[in-house]
Amino acid sequence: MPELSNINPFGKFDIGLGAIGNALLLFFIAVVIFALIGWLIWWRIQSKRYYLRIPIFKLIGNVPTRIRTYKAKIFPIGKAGDCLWYAGGIKKFLPPATIQSAPNEFWHWEREDGEWINFSLSDLDTIQKKAGVKYIHQDMRSQRIATSNLLEQRLINKGFWDKYGDMVTHLVFYIIVTLMLIVIFWQWSNITTQVSGLISQLQGFECIGMKTGIVPVKEFLPLLLFWRRK
Repeated sequence: MPELSNINPFGKFDIGLGAIGNALLLFFIAVVIFALIGWLIWWRIQSKRYYLRIPIFKLIGNVPTRIRTYKAKIFPIGKAGDCLWYAGGIKKFLPPATIQSAPNEFWHWEREDGEWINFSLSDLDTIQKKAGVKYIHQDMRSQRIATSNLLEQRLINKGFWDKYGDMVTHLVFYIIVTLMLIVIFWQWSNITTQVSGLISQLQGFECIGMKTGIVPVKEFLPLLLFWRRK
């Protein structure tokens, strides 16, 4: 394991100078550590003090643009409760702003003369309604739907059921309905044949009953139909 004397630049000169060099190295390390701790404490205190954010907007190329955001603190004046705002980084005193855009954030507009003016966004819905702007436009809606479909076709990977699920479902439904119709018509032809034979037999029984006068055909016909079904 390397010792402190090995990394000390003064250790190679002399025994006395090496001991002094070790002490100086320890002192230098202690100073750096305490300076770092002190800087962290100071940075934390300054962050607590400069808790106000002031975004600055300016007209650049006929476009309102945010050019920078400054941190500000409250600078008290006198003992009557009066105060100003002090923007760090630019060392500028400002009157306290009243229009808040976000928590502890106050937008300012830099005029042509360099003065900062506190402002906020206007109600765009009210402005558009006064101007007669329609929120729903058919051409824009159609273009949005077409763009959505195009993106869905090119970028979204669909599976087999996503692409052909509806077609397969309809095909199966039509096949089942067709098979049922075939079975119904096939059975209907058999029923028609059997009923024709039964009617012929009943006509023969009717003739016999008319000759003998024993069996009423109207009473015997329901019994035959019921027996034929069973």
